[in-house]
Amino acid sequence: MHISSAFDSGNIKVIDKNSDPIELAIRIDNESDFYQWFHFRLEGDIGKKYALRINNAGKAAYPEGWENYRVCASYDRHHWFRLDAQYDGKVLDFTVELDQPAIYLAYFAPYSWERHLDLLAWVQADDRVQVETLGLTLDGRDMTLLTIGDAEKASNKVWMIARQHPGETMAEWFVEGFLETLLDEANPAALQLLQDTVFYVVPNMNPDGSVRGHLRTNAAGANLNREWQSPSMEKSPEVFLVRERMLAIGGDIFLDIHGDEALPFNFVAGCEGIPSYDEKHAALESLFKESFVKASPDFQTAQGYPLDKPGEANMTVGTNWCGHQFRTLALTLEMPFKDNDDLPDPVEGWSPARSRQLARDIFTPIRETLAFMKGAK
Repeated sequence: MHISSAFDSGNIKVIDKNSDPIELAIRIDNESDFYQWFHFRLEGDIGKKYALRINNAGKAAYPEGWENYRVCASYDRHHWFRLDAQYDGKVLDFTVELDQPAIYLAYFAPYSWERHLDLLAWVQADDRVQVETLGLTLDGRDMTLLTIGDAEKASNKVWMIARQHPGETMAEWFVEGFLETLLDEANPAALQLLQDTVFYVVPNMNPDGSVRGHLRTNAAGANLNREWQSPSMEKSPEVFLVRERMLAIGGDIFLDIHGDEALPFNFVAGCEGIPSYDEKHAALESLFKESFVKASPDFQTAQGYPLDKPGEANMTVGTNWCGHQFRTLALTLEMPFKDNDDLPDPVEGWSPARSRQLARDIFTPIRETLAFMKGAK
C-alpha cells in the first residue's frame, strides 16, 4: 500500500501506514492555523479494503463540516463519487475497497492548475475575450483577468471572482460553467447580455493556495477574503491587483463565488451590514434572490448565514467592500461541500456538474437585475 500527495493541490500526512485504520493527518495551510482540504492518492491491491482515519479532523477549521460528510473519490480524476464516512467529534473514518490499483481521495472534486490553464487557453480563442495578466502572486503565478464583451460600448459591468479560498474548488467549476454558457453562440440569453454588458471574471483568486493544497489562505498565510480594506503586494497581491482594477473600472454587479463546509444548501450572503446599505441595496438583493429561486431548484433563501446588524459588517470582506465602495449589488454565493439537502444526489453529492449547472441558472437573475437597474435610472 502506498499513499502520496506530492502533486498539484495534494495534501495529506501519513502518520502510520501500518496501523489499522491507517493513521493520516491534514497539513495546515502555510503560516496559518487553517486546514481542512485534503487530496491524496492511495495505491494498493484490487479487492482489498483499506480503513483510513484522519486523526486531526476534530481540530480542523470547520469541524461541523465533517458532520454527514462523504469523501470524494475517483479512479480516473474525471468522474467523482462519494464514500461514506463517520465522524465522532475527533476523527474522520472511512473505508476504501479498491476496484482498480489506485484511487484519488479529496475533500471535494479538485480543480487543478492545469485545468485552470486549459480554461484560459480555451477562452482566448474567442475574439470576444481578452485575457490579461494583472501581475504575479507571491509564488510567481499569473493573476489572470478575463474581460468578456465590448468594454467601450457596454453600459453594464458585471464582476465575478472565485476561489479566494482555494479549497473551495466548486467555485472554479462554477466559473467554468458560467464561461461555457456566456460564450455559447447558440445561447440567446448570453448573446443578448453581451450586447450591452461586459463581464470581468477572475477564475482563480488564489493560485498559490490552490497548488499548495491550502484550504483558505495564500502563500503568506493571508485569508484573502479578509484583505479587501487594505491589501498589499507583500501580503495579498491577489486582492491588491484585482481591487485596483475594480477601482479603475467600477461595476454594477459584484459576485464572489465560494463554498461552505457546513451548510448543505446553495445560498447568497449580502452586504446588509455596511454603512451605506440602503433601499437600493435591499431591492437589488431581493430581486436577484427571487429571480434565482425561480431559475434554479438548486438555489434557496431559507437557509444561510445570520444577517449582519446595521453598520456592523466586516469591511475587510470582499462583498462588503464592493457593496460599500460602489453602492450597488454585491453578493457572496455559497455552494455546499456536502450535498444540496433539498435535492440530494446519493452517488455524487454536490458535484462539479451541479456547480456548472448552477452557473448556467445564474444568467436569469443577472439579466433581470440589470434590466431593473436600467429601468430605475
